Amino acid sequence: MDPKLEPIVDKLPAGFADLEADATADGHRQMTRLAAELTETPAIFHAAYACYLGGRLAGIGAMTNEPAPIGQPTWRMRRFYVHREFRRRNVAYTIAMALLQDATGSVSTMTVHAGNQAAAQFWEAIGFSRVVGLAWSHQRTMLDTTARI
Repeated sequence: MDPKLEPIVDKLPAGFADLEADATADGHRQMTRLAAELTETPAIFHAAYACYLGGRLAGIGAMTNEPAPIGQPTWRMRRFYVHREFRRRNVAYTIAMALLQDATGSVSTMTVHAGNQAAAQFWEAIGFSRVVGLAWSHQRTMLDTTARI
């Protein structure tokens, strides 16, 4: 079964409550933050995607401007979460590749703050490099969005 992407435009996707509950139970608050941001400041998102597997919301990811002040336009991958039942099934990869494609030609650098080692390994596998001493943990130069896995 292939992941199916849908853009998130002005409302939370179907099945969001289950994804948010799983994120909270897994110790993460990014889905709660996403819900508030979509209500209060939806224009901050350059793009956001919901990914479905078998008709169930399996994951979400979005991108905004990099919030740390730097000298050039840079975007950050944000509010990524994949439901624990759907991990290792190309959900995060599908979302990340769509967002990278959307960013192509708009910025030269994409950043992300990987919250744990498993996330760091994922971002590194799709071309992000670990950085130290910055407000983000990984970055990717946007010259080529072809992942090498």
